Amino acid sequence: MTTLILLRHGRSTANTAGVLAGRTPGIELDDRGREQADKVVSRLADLPIAEIVTSPLIRCRQTVAPLASARGLEPVVDDGLAEVDYGAWTNRAVSELAKEDLWRVVQAHPSAAVFPDGEGLAAMQARSVAAVRRHVRRVAAEHGDDAVLLACSHGDVIKAVLADALACHLDNFQRIVVDTCSVSVITYTELRPFVARMNEQSGDVAGLVPKPKESQAGDSAEPAVPASDAVVGGSTNA
Repeated sequence: MTTLILLRHGRSTANTAGVLAGRTPGIELDDRGREQADKVVSRLADLPIAEIVTSPLIRCRQTVAPLASARGLEPVVDDGLAEVDYGAWTNRAVSELAKEDLWRVVQAHPSAAVFPDGEGLAAMQARSVAAVRRHVRRVAAEHGDDAVLLACSHGDVIKAVLADALACHLDNFQRIVVDTCSVSVITYTELRPFVARMNEQSGDVAGLVPKPKESQAGDSAEPAVPASDAVVGGSTNA
């Protein structure tokens, strides 16, 4: 069972300006975003993170920099985790874009939305899910099945990965909320992923540390179940 921590970048200058930054170069964290990035170090202190992967955009690289420095890790940059290519929508005010006909499609039928001169949301989901699963397999092979991987990306990308893990159609992904510097957690097993956290912004994550295999069954009289099965009646959280 490989645990994936999905971290959205901290607040950026484009977030506060109400502009759809997309892949515009040079969009950095603002002061609040840098504070959020610094706090990630203590928020995730109890997690044995084996590797960090990140979108190539600077706001994501700035977000993981304090954590990577504290852990002595070199982040792996992957274009598969990059922001949506919003094409002609890039750098436009969100208030303006909300008046476009395509806006309603993005809200109600995002699987059909393709941005002018840019990327479709369905294509974004396909490449981001493929990237995440590729890293999950690689990290499991290199660090063991109980390894923890952190991936830093963007709001729509993380929502699309969560929708896939929930077996939720992309047309419903707008129901998922992913705030700046929030943490969402997916555990990947042989048969299915389990979503453990969504949009966590300050809570304790110590319980996400994988338990050693020999202690998973504990002293309970209950029979052990395969890691890919859901516990009937709910988890014991032992």
